[in-house]
Amino acid sequence: MANYSLKINGEQVEVDVDPKTPMLWVLRDHLKLVGTKYGCGIAQCGSCTIHLGDAAVRSCQLPVAVVGNQSITTIEGLSENADHPVQQAWLEHDVPQCGYCQAGQIMSAAALLKNNPNPSDQDIDAAMDGNICRCGTYVRIKQAIKTAANSETA
Repeated sequence: MANYSLKINGEQVEVDVDPKTPMLWVLRDHLKLVGTKYGCGIAQCGSCTIHLGDAAVRSCQLPVAVVGNQSITTIEGLSENADHPVQQAWLEHDVPQCGYCQAGQIMSAAALLKNNPNPSDQDIDAAMDGNICRCGTYVRIKQAIKTAANSETA
């Protein structure tokens, strides 16, 4: 076990975990931030997507030991009142069906728009590649991303 000081959702937290523990389990089991979902465990489905700095990363394969001083943002930290432009666009376009993958989808979309506020269709496809939605709401996801990109606060 090792002690780690992490900056998560703007706050410093301390955890005492094995250095190989994936951030997904640090978040869910140790910090009770359960918005980040377990999907496949091999970084292929995107359900566990969080932000490491400004980049969307799969937390199921991100060992706590490699985080260092980089800030982490989870779905809980994206906005205080679910008023992030991507979250608002998700509601406007009625994106979720079962909802399981949506936190990861939203985190990937938010990272895309933070780094590229005016993405092309190809940019959206590339950024969202690997985020699997078993309900198949991909058309609504793309529409919501375009709406969020056109909002004043994206």
